[in-house]
Amino acid sequence: MQSPVRFSSCRGVAFEIKPHADPFATATPAQNETRSSSKKSWFPWYQGSSSRVFPSSIQRSASRASSHFCDLDLDEDEDENNEADFVLERLEEGKDEEKEEKPTFPFASKREQTPKPARKQESRLSVILLDQGLLTVYKRLFVVCLTVNIIGLVLAATGHFPYARNRAALFSIANILVLTLCRSEAFLRVVFWLAVKVLGRSWVPLPIKTATTSLLQSLGGIHSSCGISSVAWLIYALVLTLKDRESTSPEIIGVASTILSLLCLSCLAAFPLVRHLHHNVFERIHRFAGWTALGLLWAFIILTISYDPITKSYSKELGSRLIKRQEFWFTVAITILIIIPWLTVRRLPVKVSAPSGHASIIKFEGGIKAGILGRISPSPFSEWHAFGIISDGKTEHMMLAGAVGDFTKSLVSNPPSHLWVRQVHFAGLPYLVNMYDRVLLVATGSGICVFLSFLLQPCSANVCVLWVAKGIEQNFGKEIKEMMSGHPKEKVIVHDTAVLGRPNVSQMSVDAAKRWGAEVVIVTSNPEGSRDVVNACKGAGIPAFGPIWDS
Repeated sequence: MQSPVRFSSCRGVAFEIKPHADPFATATPAQNETRSSSKKSWFPWYQGSSSRVFPSSIQRSASRASSHFCDLDLDEDEDENNEADFVLERLEEGKDEEKEEKPTFPFASKREQTPKPARKQESRLSVILLDQGLLTVYKRLFVVCLTVNIIGLVLAATGHFPYARNRAALFSIANILVLTLCRSEAFLRVVFWLAVKVLGRSWVPLPIKTATTSLLQSLGGIHSSCGISSVAWLIYALVLTLKDRESTSPEIIGVASTILSLLCLSCLAAFPLVRHLHHNVFERIHRFAGWTALGLLWAFIILTISYDPITKSYSKELGSRLIKRQEFWFTVAITILIIIPWLTVRRLPVKVSAPSGHASIIKFEGGIKAGILGRISPSPFSEWHAFGIISDGKTEHMMLAGAVGDFTKSLVSNPPSHLWVRQVHFAGLPYLVNMYDRVLLVATGSGICVFLSFLLQPCSANVCVLWVAKGIEQNFGKEIKEMMSGHPKEKVIVHDTAVLGRPNVSQMSVDAAKRWGAEVVIVTSNPEGSRDVVNACKGAGIPAFGPIWDS
């Protein structure tokens, strides 16, 4: 069987693409055992009971557990698929021998849902590069940023931009500064906070809010474009230097060439196929090549500023020259932005519990604002894992981790007493919920963890949560179930696929958004599921956002 394609989002959402026509397929226990025994690579991502929300028969009816982060069910082969369809048909017809009377859910009755049509299987490359469209905000930002840099390069090369021609290395460093800003969790936390503070008012027009959400979600386009542009400017600077090598030193050329090689290596590692199929390789290359390049950049600046082409020697009077150069201050800013998150890394005690073999709950001290995400690690210099944070905003917060990789599985089999934590928590798409007045939050599987805080603590937005998952209490535990309970039925809609079968999540989302009067829909699901919900809502005239592969 073809292995699944895993994706991760730098802003804290993780998901998988399965090579199956139906994203809501069901698997057999035999296949689950085969899948769990195969070796997988880790990819970073991510009060009372109410019988109106959770069926009383849920525990007995939940036959097979799902181990996917945001998927509803597991893969299956053709024979198993036919058997599952037969069982679902019997449930739909009311002929299943073990069927019990089940309560009615808003938008969750199987009679109201159209079966999801089979989708043509897509290649990995098309899913990664083309799945979310050719004219997305991400790709437009990438093209605009790259075009601006190309125009500057052409003008410099043709003599119409002498400043850039004389300071080509400065433009390369400037691009590195911008790409660092676009990935600085501390800087973006401030930007997201300002966006919510300034635009999170009812009188601000909705198009301005949605445009800001699209922009902030797609900053990865600027990040990747500036990475390529920094390489182009550095190549241009090296070409000019080699043409006038009498005015420089071999050391400067050697250091610049090494920096160029490291930047090219980082860009190649970030290519979508490499990044998503070999994410650990990408993460380590990006981290250690980046740190090495930063150290060499400091050496490059010191060497170039202190070098005297007339005497062909290095001056010892460096301080006064450094503070007058833009390259120095840009590099200082880059260094500070990179160091800040690492200054907040701490090894903290945690309480880990496993409601099932497919998920674990990690608890920390201290309340966290709704919509914030965090990173944890068993070994801070090797790997970091991003998860949504669940908190009532008071005394503690927790993360819900689906057991889909080596680290997350170890949380279930061998719960740690301490974990490394970045205490600078970061903001992503869920945080922008605070910008709107009425929002529908759609989640599948463990994706609910990103949205639970909006139910547990007061927030500026009035939210309705639609959760589609399999085996609520069996897979996610009684604690998560109780967090979803005790809310008005129009505010929380739960569809358990183990009880109610596979839904048409897109149509459910559109119907729920209309009844709730939602200004915007935000979804956390697998790529196909997110895309379908977003497209369906937009087709109904409702702004919608979901995770993108490099948000």
